[in-house]
Amino acid sequence: MGGRSRNGPTAVERRSERELVVTRTFNGPVRLVFDAWTKPELFKLWWAPKSSCIPLLSCEMDVRTGGSYRIAFGDDASASMAFFGKYLEVSPPWRLVWTNDESNDAAVTTVTFEEEEDGRTLLVLQELFSSKTALDDAFVGMEDAMPEQFEQLDALLIALGASV
Repeated sequence: MGGRSRNGPTAVERRSERELVVTRTFNGPVRLVFDAWTKPELFKLWWAPKSSCIPLLSCEMDVRTGGSYRIAFGDDASASMAFFGKYLEVSPPWRLVWTNDESNDAAVTTVTFEEEEDGRTLLVLQELFSSKTALDDAFVGMEDAMPEQFEQLDALLIALGASV
């Protein structure tokens, strides 16, 4: 439905007026990819796009159904931008669902992890927004940021796999 972008191995697609889907196959097993999404010490290593030059200040994650998260970016705490919400579903190592509570228009995010035969992981990230306008506003930034973030995650997974 208008708006499909392929940036290397990462596909970013608008599936409806309110739904954005990002897919990529990662060079690592499901367990390791899931850990990179749920362990703050790993998440901090890949989430912030390096090209943005905005450092990740803090990452707090209570990854359990009903738990919460808070991720802050910026040069210092007084001028930081935070993303936060609650985990609606945590089913290790196959599925995560969380809210994005930093704005009234924020999406509910679902990430699924599927083991492939060659030890790689197919990841599907779905964002369901409250309105078409909310998705329109988010799409421009996500279309560039998500492929870069996923490149960083894949590099981390390769490095972790080599050190195991």
